[in-house]
Amino acid sequence: MTDMRLKLIVLLLAGTTGYYTVSAQQIPLNKYGLAVLQEKHQYEQLVKKDSSQQLVDLEHFIPGIKKDVRYATTNNFTHQQLYTSTGIYLRRPAAIALKKVQEILHKKGFGLLIYDAYRPYRCTELMFKIVPNDLYAADPRKGSGHNRGVAIDLSMVDLKTGKPVAMPTDFDDFTFKAHQNYQPKDPTVTANRNLLRDTMKACGFKGSSTEWWHFYLPDYKKYPLMDIVF
Repeated sequence: MTDMRLKLIVLLLAGTTGYYTVSAQQIPLNKYGLAVLQEKHQYEQLVKKDSSQQLVDLEHFIPGIKKDVRYATTNNFTHQQLYTSTGIYLRRPAAIALKKVQEILHKKGFGLLIYDAYRPYRCTELMFKIVPNDLYAADPRKGSGHNRGVAIDLSMVDLKTGKPVAMPTDFDDFTFKAHQNYQPKDPTVTANRNLLRDTMKACGFKGSSTEWWHFYLPDYKKYPLMDIVF
């Protein structure tokens, strides 16, 4: 049986049974027809079968990493506190790639500043209600790389001062200035943005055309959507 025929049969079964199989688990489909892991035991079973699916605590895994988790405060575009903790997690392959980024930047006098990493699916639904534009907020009908644990929102800090470096905009700025093809007047800002972008890409991440801070692993579909709070 060809791979295409097998995929077609799986999709047909999902549509008729209301379930989708993720690593031998039957996951009920949500209202958009997406399989979203909602129980920790489902996640734990997944990790037992495939260690690359494990969510890694970035603060423990990457020495010296900084964070400013805006969604754990009201200082974000929703003006609501979406998270109850400031923990930052990524799937193991993404965490390993990000550690390489940190090592490269350290040699150049910079470090990583994390705004957001893994994000429960319910938060994606809320964000899209507030900003129903998939240029800036993930459409819950597709889900987000953040929900899969392989997308990251970040900037850099200067190791000498410990302060964030100058970037074209603040985090979650939905204007043209946040786009990758925007040309800042200040060459230092351009250099900072380019350093972050080029280092992330060199370590296997793909960037967003509309958000200078957003990056993700290109093989994100290998990782199921999740709506679990860690």
